[in-house]
Amino acid sequence: MTMDSSTVKLAELLRHPDDLDKIPAMKLEYTRKKGAVDSQLRSGLKEQLEITQSGMNGITDGQRTVQLIKEEMMKIDKLCAEAQNMIRDFPNINLVSQTHRNFSAVETMRQNLESFNDRLARVEALLAADDRDVENMPNLLAVHYELTQLRNIRDDAMEQILRADDSSLQSTLEDYFSKLDETIEWFDEHIGTIALNLINVLINGNNGLVVRLAVIIEAEEKSDKRVKALQEALKDHKEMAARFQSITDGAKQVRGYKEKFLKAIEIHADQQMTETKQSFLEDPAKLDKKLKWYFNDLNAVKQGMVPLMPKKWRIFQTYAKIYHKLMHDFLIGMIDDPDTSSANMLSILNWPEAYYVKMAKLGFRESELEPHVIDGRASELVREFRQLIIRFLDQWLDRIFQTEKKDFADRNVDGSNLDADEYGYFRTKNLVDMWRMLREQIDAAANSQRQDVAEGVVDAMILRLKSRQQDWQKMLDDEAAKYHGATAELEGFQPLQDWLVATANDQIACIDDNEEQGRFAYLSSFRQKFEPLVSADYIARADTEIATLRDGYVDLGTHCITTFAQLIFAVDFRTVMPDFFTAKWYTANAMKQMIVTFEEYIGDYKSVLHHSLLDIFIEEMADELLIRYLSSVKNKGAKFKRQDPFKDKLFSDVSTAFEFFSNNNYLSEDVADTIKQKWRVTEQFLSLIEVEKSVVPEVFAGFKMDYWDLQLSWVEAVLRARDDFDRAMLNAVKAKAAQLDVERGYETIMGKVK
Repeated sequence: MTMDSSTVKLAELLRHPDDLDKIPAMKLEYTRKKGAVDSQLRSGLKEQLEITQSGMNGITDGQRTVQLIKEEMMKIDKLCAEAQNMIRDFPNINLVSQTHRNFSAVETMRQNLESFNDRLARVEALLAADDRDVENMPNLLAVHYELTQLRNIRDDAMEQILRADDSSLQSTLEDYFSKLDETIEWFDEHIGTIALNLINVLINGNNGLVVRLAVIIEAEEKSDKRVKALQEALKDHKEMAARFQSITDGAKQVRGYKEKFLKAIEIHADQQMTETKQSFLEDPAKLDKKLKWYFNDLNAVKQGMVPLMPKKWRIFQTYAKIYHKLMHDFLIGMIDDPDTSSANMLSILNWPEAYYVKMAKLGFRESELEPHVIDGRASELVREFRQLIIRFLDQWLDRIFQTEKKDFADRNVDGSNLDADEYGYFRTKNLVDMWRMLREQIDAAANSQRQDVAEGVVDAMILRLKSRQQDWQKMLDDEAAKYHGATAELEGFQPLQDWLVATANDQIACIDDNEEQGRFAYLSSFRQKFEPLVSADYIARADTEIATLRDGYVDLGTHCITTFAQLIFAVDFRTVMPDFFTAKWYTANAMKQMIVTFEEYIGDYKSVLHHSLLDIFIEEMADELLIRYLSSVKNKGAKFKRQDPFKDKLFSDVSTAFEFFSNNNYLSEDVADTIKQKWRVTEQFLSLIEVEKSVVPEVFAGFKMDYWDLQLSWVEAVLRARDDFDRAMLNAVKAKAAQLDVERGYETIMGKVK
């Protein structure tokens, strides 16, 4: 533990002055713990020292034993040399004995060479008979025994010739034995045929042929071990090689039948795996059925072959190791192949779990099968497959948005490049395609049958739906901003208003559920689509995101209507608004003209705007009118003179607006009341204008208490518009503002009046 971490720990324990009383008890506790740890360390150290000492003693004993063996061997060699000297005429006796052995060896070699071709012919006859009975091959053991003898004869003869260093005789013997190689190749073909079809031989119940093959392979395995051991011995002790040449009868070379047998198992499985791969590429579905042979083979080995093979081979484990490696190489090859389809990759992703279950039924734990069948790359594959779906999702969404931007840019055509739904409401053209594409990508995620894939894809969809809301708002805002200038061109203005209405309608279509008729909006249908594919924990988290999305659609729809209202003032009322509260205001009927314009807009759009948005449409126009009206105190030339009838004119304007809101058939009663309550702020506005100078601070205080977000800059503009304004009035208001303790709340209409 570092000093920093110790300090932090101590600070946690001693947080209060009273904790200092705990120090003696804590000291005793830590002393006890330290003693226990020290005791464990001493015990562990003692145990390790004992193990180390035992190992060193073992090494010392081994060295002593090796030295004793060496000394005994030296004694034996010395006794052999002395024994030769003890026997009189030993050299002569040894020479006669060696000569006799040589004569016997020559006689044996002569007989073997004379009978070689006849014996070889009999072997060929047996092989031909087996060719006619390939299912049983009854002569297999006899052929192997005789061929082994003939091989040994050939090897002994060639070894003698090599010692004699006579190249002419060597060539003669090679020609003489040449036919043996052809016969051996014939026999090897029989062995290979059986080995390659061993599973079928076993399934057909020909246990005898399996046993005969096992006997041959085992005999060859022993022969190879003997040859290897002898070669190692002669290589390490060259000085002894001459002494022991007489005991090197038998095979002289490793023949490798055991290795060939194992290779045949691998080739047989690899052929079937190749067929499986081809079938899998053509049809990625149901990989388990395509690999049924794999587990049938292993089960056949377990049930039928194990009793027929030598136990030391552990034939079942051997088969499983070979097959598992092929399975691993097949799957990893598919994973690393860039041309592997997503459907194939998906099947591979879901395969390991089923594979290890099946192998467990055969008796193999997952830890026993090395390496992992897909190298533990499941999480990587999940991520890649998820990203594949998300990549397609991004491509589709980008393509759709590019189309929408093009439609928006080309809106100056009849119909504004828009569609209408079954109710006649304006709609953009690509919303339906976008939600259909999302459902298709959810289906693609569902095909994975994995919650982690589905959840990752849904997360990406929700994130992109949020981004899409932002992109649409930015696109519309950027276009709307072009019409706010004093000299803005009006081309595309009316189609822009149509698009604002269509976009607002789209947002309602995304969230407007009609449960009574069993009709659900796009967002609810989207949630219903992915709900069965994800976990309960994820649904709880997703519902929060869906609620955020729903709020986003409401906000974007409202924003479109607000932008529409703002554009009316930016374009239609561009020349009217600067005259309010100026000298022209008293003689003009601007408010009536504006209300007439509102009525015309409502008449034009009431049938193409979603019915639930009509209230909002009128309310937004009312709010924007009130904001612009109150903000007009900053107009150049705005002035309220005591002798002018500003009170009557202001009352006339407000009455005109009130009449419009009160008698509007498209407004619900609640919304109409809300609008009227907002417009009552004009009463306090009028008070600021008409009251005596001395009362202004108190009027301001009441105004501020009712509208906490009342802007002091606007109040100053109102006061400056009074013809009796002076600095003392403004200072008194500011002083009053400093004394007020206003409780903040929701934004009021005055928060928007700057």
